[in-house]
Formats: sequence, structure tokens, C-alpha cells
Amino acid sequence: MNIKQHIQTISLAGFLIASSAAQACLTSESESNNNESNANTGICSSTVVEGNLSRNDIDWFEFEVADAGTISISLDHNRRDDYDWYLYKESGSAVAQAETSNYPETGSYQAQPGTYYLKLTRYKGSGWYDLDVSFPEDGTTPPGEDCDYGSRPSKPGSLQAYVLGSSNDNCADLITDEGAVLLMGGGSDVDAAFSNRVKAHIGNTKDVVVLRTSGTDAYNDYLQGLINADSVETLIIDTRNKANDAYVDWVIRSAEFVFVAGGDQSDYLNQWQGTGVQSALQHVFDKGGVVGGTSAGMALMADSIYDPDGVLGAISSEVVTDFCHETLQFSSQFISIPMLNNSLTDTHFQERDRMGRAAVSLGRHSSNFFNIAASEATSIFITSDGNGVIDGSGEVYVLRETAQTNRQTLSCNTPVIYNNILRTKLTSGDTYNVNTHSHNGVEISISINGNNNNFYTPNSPY
Repeated sequence: MNIKQHIQTISLAGFLIASSAAQACLTSESESNNNESNANTGICSSTVVEGNLSRNDIDWFEFEVADAGTISISLDHNRRDDYDWYLYKESGSAVAQAETSNYPETGSYQAQPGTYYLKLTRYKGSGWYDLDVSFPEDGTTPPGEDCDYGSRPSKPGSLQAYVLGSSNDNCADLITDEGAVLLMGGGSDVDAAFSNRVKAHIGNTKDVVVLRTSGTDAYNDYLQGLINADSVETLIIDTRNKANDAYVDWVIRSAEFVFVAGGDQSDYLNQWQGTGVQSALQHVFDKGGVVGGTSAGMALMADSIYDPDGVLGAISSEVVTDFCHETLQFSSQFISIPMLNNSLTDTHFQERDRMGRAAVSLGRHSSNFFNIAASEATSIFITSDGNGVIDGSGEVYVLRETAQTNRQTLSCNTPVIYNNILRTKLTSGDTYNVNTHSHNGVEISISINGNNNNFYTPNSPY
């Protein structure tokens, strides 16, 4: 063999090795993988695998975790379907699972090195899914463990993004699964909620993001001063294409606090639900950061979201006259916040007399739901143990049913008669645990009768 042939042989071998490496990551699910012994292999961290679930189908995947760190799983699918996932070690029962009706189904697990198996199942529906698993591989650590989210991607020209402070990510020492949520009732923002609650949770000189579909960067200066932030960045995400952009994903995921400004929660859901914005927000909460919002931003945090998409806003005096009033409609959970399971929210509460609206909303759900309603210039900050603390100049109200509650007349085309709802009033400094419903507020029992002009009992339920 001459020198030229030898070089050509080496070059061809190198090309084949490189080509093989480039194809090594699994990108499409392959049947039959209906049991653990036939699990698809070749999953690479943060590389999406496209698959399909049909009736009686189960899909298994196997992957290797190289170092101790976080396994983060996102299973996206059509909103009409309900898929679940279960994570296993080489032996034993599932160590993590996601079996809600969310899309995507997300979650995480603090893993040690070893072999892991992921099982995907369908509760209802059939069709496509996108599976994204991030984990430590080849001696590297996934994003979030050492602040290695990679370089900031290029900003698309159509995206309005305003950065105040550093454009680099400043690492945070957060505790996984100890995220918190800030619920603010609209109107004037509550300084103490940011300076005393958010700052204490995430620490000094961390990264803050403000999300909205329209508006300005007015929050940047305000929040940087109150939180002593490393950076505050406002993103105007007004299309689903922007909501799926890599720049938007990086900015949100690398933040420690994400605040959704006031606006229109229906617009937020239309542009963001089922996109990268939704999964990135979930990531911030899951890694131990703070998520929250004011007015429409607060609405977005509920388990069942009041969603006036395409209809007029619901008014108390109208909805009490018809239990199924057309203005009162709801959408499914946007962010999975365990302490807000079975929650509803309402805002601008006392100022706009929304007690009737909140009560009828409660009646439209099962008896284990509760409604957190905040007046303007007032907030509640809730940590992962369910403990909430009130800040601001107004009130937060919690409505829930007890053994004394009577759903006398809750039927369509009929005035509401709903008796003995427990109403708790909380003001600045008061506390409320949303898991146990223990508190130091003021309780009264209220009733609604939509047949009456003054439909409240007592006359002033506030």
C-alpha cells in the first residue's frame, strides 16, 4: 500500500467513525419495545426521541447515567391525549413517575450512576409523542447541576428581549423540589413580596425573568433593586414560534425567579401552553426556584385556570343567576405546583366584587377544591411545605367547603343556591397552610342565593 492509499484508508475510517458517532443518538422509537428486556437503547441527554403510542402499547427505554445528578424528563404529546411515564432503576419499583393529565408530563429524579429504564404508557388517546431526557452522561453534568446551561443562544430578530445586568448565567444553590410560588392580586406590586420572600428564597445576585405577551421592560429596574438581581430580563413572547425558540428556553431555564406580568391569561395559554415556555417554567420550579405572577400571571398558577377565552369576563351578579353561565370557563393546569393541587385563583378581588364569581367557580369543581383570591396590592408567597405568608395593603381570601357546606342548587340554567362556604380572610403578616388549611386569619361562613338582588349572606361577605 502506498502513502496515498494509506492516507485515504485512514480518512475513510475516520469518516465512518464520525458518521457512526453522529448517528449514535436515538431519535426515533423502534418497535417492539413493549417490555424492559426489549427496551430501546441509545438515548442521549437532551436529544428528543420521537415516538408513537397506540392502543395496548407500552414503550420502554434504557439509558446510562454516568455521574450523580438530575434526571429530567419531559414527555410531550397532543393535548387531547393522556400519557404517563415511570422511571426505574435496574431492580425495584418506580423511583419517579408522572401520571397526571398534563402535557408535557414532566418531572425529575436525583440519580446515582447506573442503568435506568423509562416506561411510557397511555391512559387515553393515541398518537405521537416527543420524549426529552436530560441526565449526566460521559462524565458530564446536565444543565442545572453546575449552572452549565451552555452559551446563550442568538436572539431571533423578531423577539423583543430586554436585559438589565449581566447576560451570563449566575449559578444558584437551589434545593430540588423545594420550589415556591408567588401569587399577587394585581394593581400595585407588593415590594415586600419580592424583597422579603423571593430574595430570601433564591439568594442575592441571581437571575430574574419577566414574561408577557405585550408591554414594556418596566419591571427590570424595579425588580433588580428589590431582589439585588444579577440580571432581570423581560421577554415579550407573543407567538408560539417565539415560545419554542432556543433563546427563550435558555433564558427561562437558567433563571431562579420567573414572574408573569399582568395581561390576559387566555392569551398566555394560547401562545404558551404546550410550548417550550411551559416546560422551561416547570424546570425553574422543579429545580427549586420561584415562579409566580400578578393578575393574569397569578391566574396561570392555579390547578384549574379561569380562562375567559373568546367571552366577556365573568361578573359576580351575572354568574350567580346561572350556574353554567357562559362567561365562566376553565382550562387545565399550566404548571404543576404540588401545593396548589385542587386550587383555583381570583384577582382584583374586593375591588371588583368577585366573591360571587369565586364561590360559583368553587361550586363548578369537586368538593376538595379551594379558591385563593387576592385583592389588589396584596400577595401570598407559598413554599413547598404549603406554608403561605401574606404581604401588602389588602387582603387574601380562601374559600373552601366543609362538612357544613350545602350545594342546594348547582345546576345549569338555574340561579345558584350554595350555603355555608368557609371564607378565611388574611391580611399582611397572616399565614395560611394550603396543605392543612391551618391559619391565623378570620373565618366566617357565607352563602350565595342567585334569586336575590343582594345574593350574599351576610350582606357584606368581605
